[in-house]
Amino acid sequence: MSTIAQSPAPLVTRVWRSAVSGVGGGIVFGTLMAMMGMLPMIAGMVGSDSALVGMVVHLAISAMIGAGFGLVAGSLADRVGAVLAAGAGYGVLWWVLGPLVAMPMMMGMPLFMINQMTMMSLMGHVIYGLVTAGVLFALSRRKN
Repeated sequence: MSTIAQSPAPLVTRVWRSAVSGVGGGIVFGTLMAMMGMLPMIAGMVGSDSALVGMVVHLAISAMIGAGFGLVAGSLADRVGAVLAAGAGYGVLWWVLGPLVAMPMMMGMPLFMINQMTMMSLMGHVIYGLVTAGVLFALSRRKN
């Protein structure tokens, strides 16, 4: 019995799957953020204080970051352990870039503030990365 190597998915398919994966991770992380009352702070990035606006902004960012994950780690998507490890690391990277650098800069707050809120955010970003990687793994197992 011969096996035929499966060709990698086209770039557009990989980016689309990754963006969808990012939304999946964003829904889980966004739910945690909603329970902690953090969505109005996210809405503040676009001049609002609405939790709904915060969730929409969060999911848009989640899709873009998810698409980036697929470009960076998409070659690992067929190996569950490797893609989950990459997802967790990617979550940590975005924790540093987002809540520790970009958001404070946008909101006139000090950079690299480590406190209870940012530590909870670290947990959320790692969960985001793991869920995003898990969804990408599942989607990548589908036929191209």
